[in-house]
Amino acid sequence: MIQKTCAQTLEKMTWFNEPEKWEVKNNSLSITVTPQSDYWRISHYGFTVDDAPFYYTTYGGEFEAKVKITGNYKARFDQMGLMLRTDKENYIKAGIEFVDGKYNLSTVVTHGTSDWSVITLDKIPSAVWIKAVRRLDAVEVFYSFDDKNYIMMRNAYLQDNTPVMVGLMAACPDGNGFTAVFNDFKVKHLPDQRRLKWLENNQ
Repeated sequence: MIQKTCAQTLEKMTWFNEPEKWEVKNNSLSITVTPQSDYWRISHYGFTVDDAPFYYTTYGGEFEAKVKITGNYKARFDQMGLMLRTDKENYIKAGIEFVDGKYNLSTVVTHGTSDWSVITLDKIPSAVWIKAVRRLDAVEVFYSFDDKNYIMMRNAYLQDNTPVMVGLMAACPDGNGFTAVFNDFKVKHLPDQRRLKWLENNQ
């Protein structure tokens, strides 16, 4: 069955590390992010944490996920965005991370150990859209300030032919929590390119 191109039904999604306070209203998820929570494995800092709020649904095959994010970031490393996850050792999280008073487009890719890449923004945008496109064994991550022009911020490996938990993540490693708002979360099924190619070659 091909899934429709539409807003994901937030009411039917599942919590991993449910926060104490959250609300779904008009296709918007608002949460108070759990203090002292994060996703990270081992490298550089030498610790592993897997305890931040993540509201997800599960998709197989190839897809595009997109969301508009807004946060009242307060403390260093306050962050929110999309996360794609197969298990505790394999995930990609991408969005905005607040570091030293600046907004950073941030991507963490974890396969056993975590890495971190950032693009520091000179000024604070009124809104940020994050989009992730899963094709075969890769995920392309994009950002936009207008939901029209998207710029790639990362291309990362993620295991092929494996169902993926995809959804909305926010973390507050150092602070006492902040409000994170996710609007218009959408997941769009993409036709399998290998199947289309096979059909073309076998007609």
